Amino acid sequence: MKKRRVVMNKFIIIVFAGLFTNIYAYSQDKSRFVEYKEGFYENSILKDIRAVDGQKKRENTFRYFSYDFAGKEFPTDTNLYSRVKYNPSVSQGNTGTCWCFAATSFMESEAMRLNHVAVKISEMYTVYWEYIERAKDFVKTRGETYFEQGSEANAIPKIWKEYGIVPKSVYEGKRGEGKFYDHSKLIVELKNYLKGIEESSAWNERKVIEGVQSILDDYMGTPPKKFTYKGKNYTPKTFLKDYLNLRMNDYFSFMSTMSVPFMEMHELVEPDNWWHSRNYYNLSVNDYYELIQKTIKDGYSICICGDVSEAGYSSFDEVGIVPDFDIPSEAINDYSRQFRLSNGTTTDDHCIHLVGIYESDNGTWFMIKDSGSGGFNGKNKGYRFVHEDYIRLKMMNILIHRTPATPILDKIIK
Repeated sequence: MKKRRVVMNKFIIIVFAGLFTNIYAYSQDKSRFVEYKEGFYENSILKDIRAVDGQKKRENTFRYFSYDFAGKEFPTDTNLYSRVKYNPSVSQGNTGTCWCFAATSFMESEAMRLNHVAVKISEMYTVYWEYIERAKDFVKTRGETYFEQGSEANAIPKIWKEYGIVPKSVYEGKRGEGKFYDHSKLIVELKNYLKGIEESSAWNERKVIEGVQSILDDYMGTPPKKFTYKGKNYTPKTFLKDYLNLRMNDYFSFMSTMSVPFMEMHELVEPDNWWHSRNYYNLSVNDYYELIQKTIKDGYSICICGDVSEAGYSSFDEVGIVPDFDIPSEAINDYSRQFRLSNGTTTDDHCIHLVGIYESDNGTWFMIKDSGSGGFNGKNKGYRFVHEDYIRLKMMNILIHRTPATPILDKIIK
């Protein structure tokens, strides 16, 4: 018995020694607390808004925990990347409409890829009608619908099927003198109006929508029912069908979570999925990542949404990485991904457009087109560069064309 205990003690010592050796070997990355630095949001967007509204500047004085990027080099040269066709990046301003800017950019690339059509599409036309559809659901659910600015990328096919789409030159969706979009007052007025509807139980959908449209028209302008573009007459639906020639049924959403079975279609459980869409095909993280990699390699772009509030995600350094003090690359799997989904440290807080790929000695990197203000803080205005580990661990869902996903869809849809 004593001899066995000695053997067991030796075994435990060896295991712990190996564990500490592995931790020491993995923990090479450094961290630090960083003073908040004003960037594009304060110096461009808010400066513009203050000039219009006469607001006073508010000071930001706080520190945040970050990977120590000092002295590190990353592949932020756009020429390194194999890229799809895309329009230049534009700012979403002071709005929570990244979902629309990213998915609209994705559809612009699709029009270029499929039909050799280059056009700047109106983001705010979609946003206008999304607010309308959300208000209808608010009435339908008697105030239970989550009413905010955020939504999901697959709202684009949903809205375009119903309302069509228009070029930005036809509907900018902004009134007033400001250069940037600002929905801070709009969303407050909409929510206050709907709160009044709920408190008075005035659930007349027609009258509620009339009230919502009145507010939207005041802030955004009235969307056109007919228009002329390049000498031809269109409605929003004929512009989608005849000019862009995009079929909304060709676009599919994918996610990766252990909370529901893989290789099935389920709901993405997120507040921004306010209409509770169940059209998300659920994959293991390996299948999910392989689909992303295959899609961009085959020349298709991707609208991708996930978490960008991490120590390894830097706006000024323009990169997204997973430091080894968070988790070693080798340990990223379905379990570690789900751990972060379940404890709320991975959330769906930003949508972006994946437009390029670069295979390097330290793994695969992806070039991201970003409409958020942080995306304009670096030298490559409107772009970020994200390592494969970050995609596998922190990106929650994607919207892609059906073709690169056909092998997977054939297995799921029987």
